[in-house]
Amino acid sequence: MKDTMGELPGIDKVRERFLVMLRDRADLIASHAIAAWESETLEGVNDNLAAVQGKLHQIAGTAGTLGFGDLGGQACDCEMMIIAHLKSEEADLAICPDDIVDALGLFIVSADALLAAEDQPEAVQAPAPSGVEHGLDLIGQ
Repeated sequence: MKDTMGELPGIDKVRERFLVMLRDRADLIASHAIAAWESETLEGVNDNLAAVQGKLHQIAGTAGTLGFGDLGGQACDCEMMIIAHLKSEEADLAICPDDIVDALGLFIVSADALLAAEDQPEAVQAPAPSGVEHGLDLIGQ
């Protein structure tokens, strides 16, 4: 497949801006994920998950266009998990599901790896960690 990213006028600046915003959004996602996990109220869980869903939607909608399809796919998968949860009967409980937190932890690791690879393009991307107890272990790194 031909790489057209460099052929589109201004795409390099858009990519750079996306990467800057990705760092900020990944940090916000991590903060809201931890807050949802630690919350003891229904509103605390659901409001924080809704905030995460919004940030993931922004990333998913842009990442693929800029050549970061894998990250965009991960963001979309996490977003769909949150939407499904918020529409389910479980959304009436003050519980943040483990599978969502785990997926968010892996997303944060992927975002961090992408940002590191973009900072040092010659660096080899590290594989996803294995043997992790819980997604919060990844988010806190």
